[in-house]
Amino acid sequence: MPDRRTTAFRAVMDALHLVRAHRLPGGRLARGRGFALTLHHVRPAAEAGFAPNHLLEVTPGFLDMTIRHVRAAGYEFVDLDEAWARLTAQGERPPFCTLTFDDGYRDFVDYALPVLRRHRAPAALFVASAFADATGDLWWLTLEEVLRRATSLEVDLGQGPERFDTLDSPAKARAWDCVMKRLKAMPEDRMRAIIAGLAAEYGIDGRRLVAAECLSWDDLVPVARDPLVTIGAHTVNHYMLAKWPAEVVTQELERSRRDIREKLGMLPRHVAFPVGDPGAAGRREFEIARLLGFTTAWTTRAGHLFSAHREYPTALPRVSLNGHFQAPRYLDLFVAGTPFLLWNRGRKLNVA
Repeated sequence: MPDRRTTAFRAVMDALHLVRAHRLPGGRLARGRGFALTLHHVRPAAEAGFAPNHLLEVTPGFLDMTIRHVRAAGYEFVDLDEAWARLTAQGERPPFCTLTFDDGYRDFVDYALPVLRRHRAPAALFVASAFADATGDLWWLTLEEVLRRATSLEVDLGQGPERFDTLDSPAKARAWDCVMKRLKAMPEDRMRAIIAGLAAEYGIDGRRLVAAECLSWDDLVPVARDPLVTIGAHTVNHYMLAKWPAEVVTQELERSRRDIREKLGMLPRHVAFPVGDPGAAGRREFEIARLLGFTTAWTTRAGHLFSAHREYPTALPRVSLNGHFQAPRYLDLFVAGTPFLLWNRGRKLNVA
């Protein structure tokens, strides 16, 4: 079940589609030169129940529908290099869409790649080194598993031990919303330490979870050779970079690029900031990525790509292909760009 924020945003999207906002005169003002889609998991739908990370997954059928829908709207699917070339080119060029997949999950090979090959649609896979090493921390999945196992959760979130009812799926969802909000407001090292403590208490092996969910370096070798796939950097430890000192940010970006070069024999030109919202990547991170020489760096700030973005190559927006929005009416709006221009209060740029 989506949270209140998602439910409210979906209601707005439904209203926009009802009034055909994507086809209003002047609607093309919201449609830039192109846009990038953010995906994480692609896999068959699971049974209904407690699934707080459902927003991070779509079905193979919906990915197939998305590619067909976007192409029917006149967009061409291109890789990241071509997307940047078209964005910076003078004069009119065909509108484009680029597909990006964050984190390097195994289901990219199992379910996404067959769809991409069927449609000859290129995509970028942003790889976090520690996930490929099976040494990383999928803390959001760990917390989900903790709540799934717990019937009552006791945790100290900074104000002494607190107890949360987690007896059934609705109670687990309420606990998730409260605990996650409090955790994400903390310094990230503290947040991760609390979740690691819960994992130990409930017998959850974080490294085994990473190995089960993410592609290893050996798995990535044939993927990197696929002509449809561009490998991009996604830091080492998947930190929310804005929460860390500048030297850590630099190390995370530099080492992730070096790891990919050493393991896969290629130097990535593009990077995606983990989490990617303003609380995870801002001006400092954009500048560090620029100084390190990345051609582009991608956020999760919502929006289409406009000519003005050529001045901000390391602060590029993407459109999330969200598991709670798997319907053609939402694709109509994603393609048009209308809700993102409204979300950004009429600004084509959101780079502060």
